[in-house]
Amino acid sequence: MRSVLPDLTPWRASRDFRRLWVSGLMSGFGSFLTFVALPVQIKELTGSAAAVGAIGAVELLPLLVFGLYGGALADALDKRKLIVRTEVGQGLLSAGLLLNALLPEPAVWPLYVVAALSSALVSVQRPALDSLWPRIIAHDHLPAAAALNSLRWTVGGVAGPAVAGVVVAYAGLGWAYGADLLTFVVSVVLVVRIAPSPASHAAGRPSLRAIAEGARYAWSRKELLGTYAVDLAAMFLAMPLAVLPFLADELDAEWSLGLMYAAVPAGALLVSLTSGWVSRVHRHGRMVVLSAALWGLAVAAAGLVHDVWLVLLCLTVAGGCDMVSGVFRGAMWNQTIPDELRGRLAGIELLSYSVGPTLGQVRSGGFAAWWGVRASVWSGGALCAGAVGLLALCLPALMSYDERTNEHARRMREGRAPAADAAGDTPGSPEVVS
Repeated sequence: MRSVLPDLTPWRASRDFRRLWVSGLMSGFGSFLTFVALPVQIKELTGSAAAVGAIGAVELLPLLVFGLYGGALADALDKRKLIVRTEVGQGLLSAGLLLNALLPEPAVWPLYVVAALSSALVSVQRPALDSLWPRIIAHDHLPAAAALNSLRWTVGGVAGPAVAGVVVAYAGLGWAYGADLLTFVVSVVLVVRIAPSPASHAAGRPSLRAIAEGARYAWSRKELLGTYAVDLAAMFLAMPLAVLPFLADELDAEWSLGLMYAAVPAGALLVSLTSGWVSRVHRHGRMVVLSAALWGLAVAAAGLVHDVWLVLLCLTVAGGCDMVSGVFRGAMWNQTIPDELRGRLAGIELLSYSVGPTLGQVRSGGFAAWWGVRASVWSGGALCAGAVGLLALCLPALMSYDERTNEHARRMREGRAPAADAAGDTPGSPEVVS
């Protein structure tokens, strides 16, 4: 059982990891409530699949602008302060959604405004958060930490949509938005207690030149470039979430909407709960490619079957495959990127795993309006599997990546060991961070 259950070493070794983990669990749960409530509210107010898909369109520009700039900010400023301020901002946006939902006639335009502003805040926060983990976790424990973080995300992802489906149906949208606001309050209380994480001495000021420096480094690392490209293709072509309310209607199973939203994170949760094997895998690139292709095939199957329980099973399998890809992408990023560039590279990573789903909502909503809901789902999954296979052929550096022999991973491993010895504490302790 120990070889299967999650490795809890990062949790035991770092107090700040525990605080960030619980904070992310709370805010993630609330965000999934809104993730379900927002498209449902737009569907109720407009009755249009294209209008639901347009959520992705309004989120795209903030992602592109603030994702890259947020990475530069994460390298130049204290990461803890950035995380706290953006959490506060997200809480205020949840309060705005709550007020709008309580109006006698809720307006549609505030929903798109909040979606855009939330996208901007997430784009600033995620590079700071993603670049913080390697500072509080020992190098060899980063794959286990990635699996634990995926567990945190999937617990919220399973519980949030499942609860949201019930809350929205029986209590109303206001209760979902109100619960989201409360989770952000708890999250802020936890995050303010972690140790400061100031900028690296080698980091430059946030600027276009600094952003370009990070982009040049990413381009020089073809194995990293491959992880970005594979994830972008998988999410853009095979992300079906925008059309799930309409798929549930077409299957005459409106009751299943919350379960559909929960199925993808449920599959991810199953992987997270059995992630003890992760630290024993060294060919991370091959796992990224294989799992992304299987994600596409599972989504394609969800669009072809006609039984709602088979749809839920296919979405669960897809979620598990996506989580495997995400764990090994994260391990490659965290184990090979220098500290002074980590925020900017995290900004690029944010674009790869956020722009894809955002554009994917537009694609799936547009295809559904033009070609039909089911065709939108199965065609996207099939295109994803083909695109991932083509990328694997074009990027041999990704397929050959081995964390035991990769020069960048070896340099990071050797560089962190002396620093830990000099600090007189284990890597990942609060004293090292501060």
